[in-house]
Amino acid sequence: MEETELCFPKLVNISCRRPKRPHYEVMLTYILLSFISLLTVLLNLLVIISISHFRQLHTPTNLLLLSLAVADFFVGLLMFFQIVLINGCWFLGDLMCVLYQYLAYIITSASVGTMVIISVDRYVAICYPLHYSTKVTQQRVKIVVCLCWICSFLFQSLNQIDNLNQPGRFNSCTGECVIVINYIAGVADLILTFIVSITVIVILYLRVFVVVVSQARAMRSQLSAVTLQGSVTAKKSELKAARTLGVVIVVFLICMCPFFCVNLTGQDSLLNASSAAFVIGLFYFNSCLNPIIYAYFYPWFRKSVKLIVTLKILQPDSCNMF
Repeated sequence: MEETELCFPKLVNISCRRPKRPHYEVMLTYILLSFISLLTVLLNLLVIISISHFRQLHTPTNLLLLSLAVADFFVGLLMFFQIVLINGCWFLGDLMCVLYQYLAYIITSASVGTMVIISVDRYVAICYPLHYSTKVTQQRVKIVVCLCWICSFLFQSLNQIDNLNQPGRFNSCTGECVIVINYIAGVADLILTFIVSITVIVILYLRVFVVVVSQARAMRSQLSAVTLQGSVTAKKSELKAARTLGVVIVVFLICMCPFFCVNLTGQDSLLNASSAAFVIGLFYFNSCLNPIIYAYFYPWFRKSVKLIVTLKILQPDSCNMF
């Protein structure tokens, strides 16, 4: 039998039990997750400041990246709550448990919704380039992003209404953090947040991939024509943006799919502690990877980070430095 200890030693009859683990293992887990959480918060804060502060970065696509960075920023903050749960005990009370899970669901829905919008944005930019500037404007993107967050909030509020009304109603002992979503709401959440969204993303990016291949061939044939250099450069920028955001979406799918697949198959009860930690950790780690991808592919992000770190954004009219 695995040795256990009480979450609340003074509450012998009602306290939850947790397995004892080696001290070095606990400390290593805390340090690693705390580092990832802090890195996620800092990197996404840099993205938020960059796009918000510098006027030249106020493009429709960057506004979508801003929405994604806001979601990832909050994921980094929520990771601190997940760290509390690592040892198997929840010490922050039933209300904080429900709020933590509630916010996690809202942010996840908003992230997936933003990924769908990014796919639509790249689809229009690549497949209908002549209509992009008129169809996709900053004002319309702002409205769509706001609707995405509002819909996520309303949808998850309906799903979590029982848990919000009676926090802790599903806990079997003190020190547990459990929420239960009814079957219909769970199926609706799985279909809308995962199946439909992922299907739309994959279909749109397959279409974009086909067009990108055909445009790349056309660009090679145009390089010899001097009069077409301007249009080629424009196409190259759009293709580069499509490639970068394609990497973001692929990484997103790789990190998110294991978590949603467990929910889809209903086999979460078969996961041991280490498997569950890996699935949840991968789910959260995606939010740390996105800014790293931007730093690798986007020169504007590297330049803006340099301006922020050197405090040049505090200078007068720094918003026009780009």
